Amino acid sequence: MGHDTHVHEKSQAQYDYDRRKNAVEMRKQVVNFAIMIFFTFIAFAVVIADFSPYFIKPIILLMAGVQVVLQLYSFMHMGEKKAAHIGVINTFVWMGGVIAFTFFLAFLTIIWW
Repeated sequence: MGHDTHVHEKSQAQYDYDRRKNAVEMRKQVVNFAIMIFFTFIAFAVVIADFSPYFIKPIILLMAGVQVVLQLYSFMHMGEKKAAHIGVINTFVWMGGVIAFTFFLAFLTIIWW
């Protein structure tokens, strides 16, 4: 044939290791998803319970912030250290978040005060 293709066969130990590692990763994602669903349920419950807006807004913003961090680390795989450039990407993402939060606070201050 014209192509030299190399078939890489995994050993049983490598196969078992990969399988355990994938199971642990899947378990983390399911737990994080369950936590996010629980936080969403709490947010709806707080609104339905008709608490004071001064209590509702900070609680919803806090839970939304926690969900953003969970999504970045679990579903966007920012917690992984597979490549050297991951640190640079993390830095850009977090600095973007800081800048966005600063603009949000600035506009919130301008509009409300």
